[in-house]
Amino acid sequence: MTNLSDLSCLDDLLGLDLPGPDTDAIKAARARQAQLTKPPGSLGRLEDMAAFMAGWRGTDRPRIDRAQALVFAGNHGICARGVNPFPQAVTALMVANFEAGGAAINQLARVAGAELTVVPLDLDRPTADFTTEPAMSEAECLDALKRGASAVDLAADVVILGEMGIGNSTVSAALAHAVCGGAPEDWVGRGTGSDADGLALKAHVVAEGVARHAGLAPLHMLAALGGREQAALCGAVIAARLARIPVLLDGYICTAAVAPLHGAKPSLLDHCLVAHRSAEPGHARLCAAMGQDPVLDLGMALGEGPGAALALGVLRGALACHDGMATFAEAGIG
Repeated sequence: MTNLSDLSCLDDLLGLDLPGPDTDAIKAARARQAQLTKPPGSLGRLEDMAAFMAGWRGTDRPRIDRAQALVFAGNHGICARGVNPFPQAVTALMVANFEAGGAAINQLARVAGAELTVVPLDLDRPTADFTTEPAMSEAECLDALKRGASAVDLAADVVILGEMGIGNSTVSAALAHAVCGGAPEDWVGRGTGSDADGLALKAHVVAEGVARHAGLAPLHMLAALGGREQAALCGAVIAARLARIPVLLDGYICTAAVAPLHGAKPSLLDHCLVAHRSAEPGHARLCAAMGQDPVLDLGMALGEGPGAALALGVLRGALACHDGMATFAEAGIG
């Protein structure tokens, strides 16, 4: 199966015929790196990022001619438990702010050269409270996943992902706890401004929800505990993989959203990089569990994609050096 529209259940994701990286392109990119006018390895992770892009784009000198920034937004039934100090109406207000160009992601996507698309997902219809029932049915989860997939620009050379949703830091903590284990307190953070009592409430709610749905496979945890924007993020990641488009994930919420994919089959995320290490305390632990080393660490915890946009600038720099630097032969050195 090679088309997400053909999925009839979440488990079908594991049967998709997903491409891997082009190993010949990676070898050729590494060979070029060895000839450039610099000491071997002196550009550090920039060299690794260039090789990563080479593998997924299938060329030894990859370029980013088109970059897409995708922000998905959803609302969550778990907010009925008082886990967020702000009303869910803020989600729609922030979507309007994105559309008007007034948010951080608008400024940083413009600077990074990424075209921003914002996708609100049934904001007037929050998911269910996952402490009393599954947040979504499997059909609802699949629908959101397919909507996320359909938003991907298949002509893009890279996709950066962000999100918005009041209450989704609690959702993220629940997904991380369900997939990675540990204690609920390991995964909760202040989100949009929870105080000490709010943190304790979030940890209690996460424990309650994860216990209620214990024993489900990771992909089904996405439906039981996640939101529409989390499912859409997973769909976008898989659609990008089918098109061999690398993905930059923004922070804790995006990383937790795809944790069920990692829990089901870690190789599903081979084309993804975590853009930045969020100030949310669970993110460093989650990245370690998923074998990810974020590109940046700037103390950010905003969501909506600004860390991914900044990491896109680093990625562009890596490719500019890889493609534009002279070789020793071209420079007449040695």
